[in-house]
Parts: sequence; structure tokens; C-alpha cells
Amino acid sequence: MLYPVLPVFLTQILHASGSIVGLVDGFAQAAQNIVQGLSGTVSDRLQRRKPIALAGYFLSAVAKPLMGFATVWPMVFGARLLDRLGAGARGAPRDALIAASVDASNRGRAFGFEGLGDNAGAFIGPLLAVLLLYGLHLGIRSIFYLAVIPGLLAFCMVLLVREQRAGVAAKTKIDVNFRQFPAAYWRYLLLIALFGLGNSSNAFLILRTQDIGVSLEKTILIYAGFNLVAALISYPAGSLVDRWGGRRVLLACFAVFLIAYLGFALTQDIALIAALFVFYGLYQGIFRTVGKTLASHLVPERLRASGIGWYNTTVGLLQLFASVVAGVLWDSVGHAAVFFYGAIFAAVGMIVLPLLMPDARNGRGPDAAAR
Repeated sequence: MLYPVLPVFLTQILHASGSIVGLVDGFAQAAQNIVQGLSGTVSDRLQRRKPIALAGYFLSAVAKPLMGFATVWPMVFGARLLDRLGAGARGAPRDALIAASVDASNRGRAFGFEGLGDNAGAFIGPLLAVLLLYGLHLGIRSIFYLAVIPGLLAFCMVLLVREQRAGVAAKTKIDVNFRQFPAAYWRYLLLIALFGLGNSSNAFLILRTQDIGVSLEKTILIYAGFNLVAALISYPAGSLVDRWGGRRVLLACFAVFLIAYLGFALTQDIALIAALFVFYGLYQGIFRTVGKTLASHLVPERLRASGIGWYNTTVGLLQLFASVVAGVLWDSVGHAAVFFYGAIFAAVGMIVLPLLMPDARNGRGPDAAAR
């Protein structure tokens, strides 16, 4: 509900610049992913997932209405940061619960199913926002107030999860150490970091769509279509990872990003921008699924939450850097420069992928290759 209206709220209601949009969203996403690394490490040390996930869901839910009360952009920044800190705290423990719920040969499908649910919510949410804004004629601030409802419902759903608790001995002996992560895992993080140098916030795609003259209502609907595509591709992408390994799927993901960003840089045609935005949903769904699946495969089971968490930290830190750079390019160089910049690093990712990441296909799934 919030994401497609947040950059518009910042720029049109609070009169913030493109640099501020990049700063707010970049720092928020970075905070989320940095906390995922820390919460994953704590979760592995305690061998407990559910309590940490619950705390994160609750914090994220109660932070959302605070954005609606903002009268200046720093207030949005603080509330958005609190929201993403909660999202970060829940992420790695939740993903570890998902990974533990299936065997290795079906883990891609499990994360694909999770991605389907997440992106389906991101599809329905903007439609609800359009209904509230244009059907019921509520103010834009009301969207932030009402967002607490699905947030608290998600918290209640996690209460129903049953976690298999580890024994006390396992908890006291667990030792999370960076040196215990395999070399293949570090090469994978390096690949993700190189690509991430150009992977700025999706808020710039929303601003670009608005920039060429698309109304807020249609922009939100286009964003909903983007998330629908991401939801529909998530499970098939996970299934392909289980069958083929992650290398080819990740390469296809980078290619989609490259095509979409070049298109956003080169055209101002409204229909083509809308089509490219929806097409970009393929990247969103595939990257979320394959990224977490590979991170979980490339570390031992006892370090799984940490491995997924520090993968997400890498994504977030580089997205912060890319978003700050994109904001400067947006304000100082030109709007198209943001997307040329992102396309360059997508091409870099495609070039170095075969060098840093061996093909993980084999009869027993990617876990065997990680060993």
C-alpha cells in the first residue's frame, strides 16, 4: 500500500528532492538488510527463529502510521527507518524457518512460494491504495494510517507458526564466525555486490513514470502490475533453481534488469515505460527467490540464518550506495543517467558471474556443489 505513494508523498506533499527520495529509501533498505545480518547471527547463536521474527513484525506494523503524521521529510525518514528495522529483524529468522521446513531439493520452490506471497501482497496493496484514494476519496496520509491493519494481521499469523526448538546443548555450543563461511559463499557475495553497485531503489522507476506525465492513479496501477508479474514468476523461478541450479537463472535475472534499465533510460513513451515497468517485475520475482535460495545453499545448516542475513546485508548496503548515487545523478546530471548507471553494473554482473560462481547443477541440488 505504501511503497508506490511514498516517493510521491515526499516530493509532492513534503516538497523533497530526488536526492532525498534516494537517501530515505536507500538508508531504509540498507538498515533493513544490515539488521538482517545481525538478527540472523543472533538467531543462529540462540537457535531460535520465531520470537525474533515476531518482534520484527510488530515493530514494522506500528511504525507505518508514523509516516502519515510527518510534516517534514526527516520525520518520514525516521519512521521509514523504524519500519525497515523491524522488517530486517524478522527477515533472516523467517527465511531460516522456511529453509528448515523443506529438504534441500525443494528449497528453491519454498522461497519461490514465499516470494509469491510477498509479491502478491505488493500487488494487492497498491490496488487497495487506488480504491482508498480514488474510490473512497481518502487523503494520501490515510494510506499510512490504515497500513497498520495488515501489519498486525501478519504478526498474528506468525503466532501460529510452530518452531522445532533445538536442545540446550546445541544452543550453548553454536559458534557463528565469518571464517566458517565457505569460499563459494564469499564469491557469491562479491558477485551480488558488483551487481548491486547499480541496483538503486525502485522509487526512481516510480519517479521516472511520474516524470513523463503518468498520473498517480495510473502509476500505482502500473506498480501493481509490476508486483503481479513478480508474484507469478516467483514459484517457477524457484522450481528452475531446484532443477538447474542458480547460475543460469541468476544470469537471466541480470539480463532482465539490463533491458529494463536501458529502456527506462532511452524512452519517454508512456506505453513503453509501463510495459518495461511490468517487465521489470520478472527481475523482482526471480532475484528475490534465487538470491535467498543460493545464500541458504552455500552455507552449513547451522549458519543458515546468518548466511541469508549477511547476503541481505550486502544487498542493502550496495542499494544504499546505488540509491545515493542515483539521487545525485537524478538532480545533477539527468533522469536518464540513473538508468544508464544501473545498466552498466548489470552488464558487469553478467560478465563476472561465470568467473565467480560455478554451475551448481547436480543430481542432489545446489547444496552438494556448495560442499
